[in-house]
Amino acid sequence: MSEESKQTRFDRFNRPTFAEILPMVDLKLPNLMAPELPRSVATINDIRLRASKMVPRSVFDYVDGSAGDESTYKNSLELFSRVRFTPRQLQGVESVDLRTNFVGVESPLPFALAPTGFTRLMHHQGELAVGRAAAKKEVIYTLSTMGTIAPGELSSYLPHSKLFFQLYIWRDRSFTIDLLEQVRGAGYRAIMLTIDTATAGLRYRDERNGFAIPPKITPKTIADMALHPRWWVNLLTRPPLEFATLKSTDGTVSDLVRSVFDPRLNYDDLAFLRESWDGPIIVKGVQSPNDARVMADMGVEAVLLSNHGGRQLDHSMEPLRLIEPTRDLVGDSIQVFLDGGVRSGSDILAAMCLGASGVFLGRPYLYGLMANGQRGVERVIDIFAKELTVQMQLLGVSSLSQLNREMVTLL
Repeated sequence: MSEESKQTRFDRFNRPTFAEILPMVDLKLPNLMAPELPRSVATINDIRLRASKMVPRSVFDYVDGSAGDESTYKNSLELFSRVRFTPRQLQGVESVDLRTNFVGVESPLPFALAPTGFTRLMHHQGELAVGRAAAKKEVIYTLSTMGTIAPGELSSYLPHSKLFFQLYIWRDRSFTIDLLEQVRGAGYRAIMLTIDTATAGLRYRDERNGFAIPPKITPKTIADMALHPRWWVNLLTRPPLEFATLKSTDGTVSDLVRSVFDPRLNYDDLAFLRESWDGPIIVKGVQSPNDARVMADMGVEAVLLSNHGGRQLDHSMEPLRLIEPTRDLVGDSIQVFLDGGVRSGSDILAAMCLGASGVFLGRPYLYGLMANGQRGVERVIDIFAKELTVQMQLLGVSSLSQLNREMVTLL
């Protein structure tokens, strides 16, 4: 008998028993009241694709789109794809510590949830769903001035959560003062001042889609109801979709920004805020290292390097490129955060290797919200946490403090 013809245990027929088959069976009935995302939805890009199918085109484009030819946002994504890591081997990394702090507020993960406006457009629970997910995972959530729930109402539902508040300076300064008093009384931990919206960016997707506040029922949207019935039922049967701090919102988001935000915003307003708010201040929308140095001298606790996700100034610099020159000017005097283009745990680690103190996530959790409400946001947080853990082990580091410039190269 030749060697090839000899029968082995792998050639013999085996009649499987029920006990052997049972561990392979995965036939869980779906929970129709609170469906889970399937396991195949494993990355942020997977969740983005899922989100695009769950909401009307104009809603998805409002989140997914950016300004002008949209190259600014695409460039931020592309720059992260050119990151190359240099890991350390034989470091014996069994577990990793992902804890850090954002302006003194402890976080189990090196990312926080950024402010986003009109969030109930993406899911009927809006900011409440996001806030609940953040509270469950113990991460920080930043409520926007343009939110669809008032600061005090959100904090009353989430009394033990870690909440920041994002502030725009309005033409009516008395409104800004009143809003600060509301936020202070509601126990928010920090103010995030956004400075890059002297006027609204040119968001052509919204114009082409006829996107308005609230959404208008037209022949086009009636046809869309058949494709997204759950979204439309929730829109039409829930409280009116409006900004919590504004009652007159006719037109597009850009129209609203141009009518109520003050283009005269300057350093005097930052000085006023520093005098009026005794807690931490983060300045969002910084795109110049020199501006960051001035702000540090004025006593802010942090800057957030951001081009508003590519939704404002067209052809602005990718925030990832600004980390090192900003650190060169401000040193360790303030924290330096980043947002824009972050789609994975690897992206977060790359930013922190270059000197970022942490990142803020915007679009990723909105994709999760559109895909599956609060559970979708939780899945996004879990994906980032898992990727951070695995990538740190593969980099050969057990804590964020071990990340350094030598570990990363930008091609």
